[in-house]
Amino acid sequence: MNILNRIFRPEVRSHEADSSEPLTDGWFSRIMGTFGGTASGEVVNEQSAMSVPAQLAAVAFLSGEIASLPLHVYQKKNGGAQKVGGGLSDLLAYAANDETTSFGWRQYMLSRVFTGGRSFTYIERSPTGYPVNLFSLTPSGVEVKLGADLRKTYHYTAPGTSRKVVYDAADIIDIPFLLKEDQLTHLSPILANKEALGLAIAATKYGAKVFQNGGIPPLVLQGAFASMETAERASNDLHAAMAKAYKQGRQAIALPVGFEAKQLGFNPSEMQLVELQRWCVEQIARVYSLPPTFLQDLTNGTHSNTEQQDLHYVKHTLTRWLRQIEQELNLKLIGRGKKSRYIKFSVDGLLRGDYKTRMEGNAKAIATGQLTPNEARAMEDREELEGGSVGYIQGANMPLKTQQNATATSQAKVDKGDGGASDD
Repeated sequence: MNILNRIFRPEVRSHEADSSEPLTDGWFSRIMGTFGGTASGEVVNEQSAMSVPAQLAAVAFLSGEIASLPLHVYQKKNGGAQKVGGGLSDLLAYAANDETTSFGWRQYMLSRVFTGGRSFTYIERSPTGYPVNLFSLTPSGVEVKLGADLRKTYHYTAPGTSRKVVYDAADIIDIPFLLKEDQLTHLSPILANKEALGLAIAATKYGAKVFQNGGIPPLVLQGAFASMETAERASNDLHAAMAKAYKQGRQAIALPVGFEAKQLGFNPSEMQLVELQRWCVEQIARVYSLPPTFLQDLTNGTHSNTEQQDLHYVKHTLTRWLRQIEQELNLKLIGRGKKSRYIKFSVDGLLRGDYKTRMEGNAKAIATGQLTPNEARAMEDREELEGGSVGYIQGANMPLKTQQNATATSQAKVDKGDGGASDD
């Protein structure tokens, strides 16, 4: 059974719509909106925008980073929380369905959010309502509608088909970049900033065209021309001479006596538009709340401020996306009001690439009694040690139980007068 058949299975909680229903203005405008022009003359859509290196880097970095973070299901127990394995946990941590890994599903989901502005995932459930598979839907085929009862429904037409299926909101994981006022349509970061992206595309093309001409800037030919026809012929001759010189690798061309070729426009150092392209990188970084260093712009990067930008990324960029995704997953996969179990990302995974920092953090957590040695070893995927499930305190690293017994014994002596101060 292929994916489309499984998505369209009649026993899931969805109902079919009339395939003869005409396209709505909302659906049509979303499709046609991707072909809008810009003042720079460049057409900006998802495909053309990804030709800008900084745009591609921003989308690939954010989607890949969030997809790589561990995602677990926790069960509240004895005032704390314990990881739950199997079932839903495996669905989120290892494989979203028989053909898609958890990383692949999350990366696709986030890449749609950071380009088109929204992602949709269909939840396939067992007869008892338990999630068993997650299938990504093509965003351009989804239309969100609001019923008279103020409930949302998702109308989906798979690519290459005319059959439409309507899903209840409870069966769709919906992650928007930003919702518009009607709470049904969304804002695309690419289309909302198409002028900035159009400028970046135009700047790249301009530099490429200049070097296609051998790096020769536009020139104006000055001299005594008898007529416009003579000037046109002279211009054509000069252009042909420059093309021939470039092809033959010559560095100079000859001009008739009394004629002069002067540079028009930018000088060679400015033809690559370095400052403009750097400004475009900063604009894209602003859209995604990314420090420029994460887009490989180290122009103003130093050791100290780069470290601070790492903190900025985790605190002000990553955290808000993780909270949005976590709350949507908890609502749709676990259910409203079920507070004993929850889904949460582990940001500790960001430290995997820094062994020294990770070991120092584990050591401090063990020394202060926040983690047992075995809990720290589990975070490193290492086997448990015998006796390693006991908590320790800072200093001599004695087991907490030993310190508690010693404190109780001392207190008992004081109560009996054995440990009191001498009258002398």
